[in-house]
Amino acid sequence: MNKSPRYSTSHLPESQFEPGSNNQVLKNKLGITIPDEMDDAEAIALKEATDKLVRKVDKHHRFTAADICGFHKIWLDGIYSWAGKYRQVNLSKGDFPFAAAIHIPSLMTQFEREVLMRNTPCNFKNRSEVIHALAETHIELVLVHPFREGNGRVARILSTLMALQAGLPLLDFGLITVERKKEYFAAIQTGLDKNYQQMEKLFSEIIERSDVGL
Repeated sequence: MNKSPRYSTSHLPESQFEPGSNNQVLKNKLGITIPDEMDDAEAIALKEATDKLVRKVDKHHRFTAADICGFHKIWLDGIYSWAGKYRQVNLSKGDFPFAAAIHIPSLMTQFEREVLMRNTPCNFKNRSEVIHALAETHIELVLVHPFREGNGRVARILSTLMALQAGLPLLDFGLITVERKKEYFAAIQTGLDKNYQQMEKLFSEIIERSDVGL
């Protein structure tokens, strides 16, 4: 059965691929068609955005959904036209579906009210409370997956800023981005049941690793 045109998302920039990329690279402002080149462009922009945000971190700031959109825009505005905007397409990773696009605005409002208001500013005195705040906030944001691209990295920006609020050093995420990706994704999935223990364990190791500068 043909779908009604009003449900089609093919006209959206975030649904389109860069011509000549063989549907491997999303349509972008730079005309990049090679995945490795896009990975490099995003990585350079991410470092620049993180450096900028770290310099402006406010230890007493309570983060909002608007802040998170701002992080995304600062990072990707030079690459994608939809930077900083909630996605309008549905996404999944393998057999794991993220929140439906139509629910993103209400879910982010809920995330701000129920998670960000409780966990930020992240100035808890007890290390275990800090770790729980980082784990819960990270998982819940990734589960919403508000953007077309870069959700995990935006969640890591937020974690970095929260850690600085708590007086911790810049976090080294090599543990979850390189060495133990499967364990990280498993921790995200257990968060569906509000079980944050696996992610707390990972953040504890990330903090320990960052403390000693490894």
